[in-house]
Amino acid sequence: MTQILVEDDPILKIVPVILDPDTPPEHKNAVADFFSHDEPDFPGWCRRLQSQIPGLYPAGVILLRDEEDLKAKIGEADGIIVESLKVGRDVLGAARRLAIVQKFGTVIGNIDLDACKDREIEVSTLRRRVNISVAEQALALMMALARKVCDLSGVVEETSLRKAGYNPSPYDRRYTGNSNFSRIPGLKTLYGSTLGIVGMGEIGREIASRAGAFGMRILYYQRNQIRASDEEAMSARYASLDEVLQQSDFVTIQLPLNASTRNILGPRELQRIKPGAILVNIARADLIDREALLAALDSGRLGGFGLDVGYSEPAKPDDPLLRYKKGNVILMPHTAVGARQNGLEDMEEMCLKLWHAIQRRSGAPLLQGS
Repeated sequence: MTQILVEDDPILKIVPVILDPDTPPEHKNAVADFFSHDEPDFPGWCRRLQSQIPGLYPAGVILLRDEEDLKAKIGEADGIIVESLKVGRDVLGAARRLAIVQKFGTVIGNIDLDACKDREIEVSTLRRRVNISVAEQALALMMALARKVCDLSGVVEETSLRKAGYNPSPYDRRYTGNSNFSRIPGLKTLYGSTLGIVGMGEIGREIASRAGAFGMRILYYQRNQIRASDEEAMSARYASLDEVLQQSDFVTIQLPLNASTRNILGPRELQRIKPGAILVNIARADLIDREALLAALDSGRLGGFGLDVGYSEPAKPDDPLLRYKKGNVILMPHTAVGARQNGLEDMEEMCLKLWHAIQRRSGAPLLQGS
């Protein structure tokens, strides 16, 4: 039976359900429930995909804890799927029939490409639709906050405008137009502004590519500077965290949450952020110290804040962020990934790539229509 090794990751735990018929029922049921609101017949979806990949399904799928686990189990593997685990020459040396290293993403710094080439092992990447959707959410929050969309939605007649604190009155139309007759101050434009990205990983890069299309200048910070060619492609400049915060009109944070990143934006950092800047967090809430965030909002230091993943989910009724009723704070119920179809299409593309590579390695012909 074909054997696939998979990095143990919440999203990649979908792979055993698709490929391994021996996956425990509770695991299958949990994944089906995860997709149920957009794909109520997830088992049927799996069967349709399985019919496209004979020879890959059924497969034995093993979830990997760490790189030592990968090295210990790679000997009989036909394919491996990794997100952050390193695949080096020492690991590949133990592989006897490996056909493909599938990166769950596009940034392949954790994979030794030369070692794979020497062993005639394919390396495949996946531009994840889920990451694209998250990047879209980041830009949507920036635009909504910049243009006060939530605050102004439906506030179009005089009484409601005055109740909202504005002073609508026409201009002298003999000499001017009538745009912004409500005289709403503080509207921002993305074009020509500076976007600071804290964490230039898979999603950070998707955000950068879209921000560049809006004409934004891009600064970024993370522990390690990316390759100069990648910086040039995204027109991004590396800077210290302080520089990013002090110079950016918009800041988005996209880091994994761990001991080194928890509260990475704390009181010191939020006191240094550019006055009036808009901060968007589409990663994990606890990357930002909650008390420092509230202080920055109350003082007016922050011009706006958007959050996709809450400090608790669902939010508690007394969550202090809920007291900001005006549109300078937008809280979303963890929807940045968009429709589950994004994840399903990612899984389908990845499984097809695995199957094609394993078939090529074995010399078996692909079935017509595949």
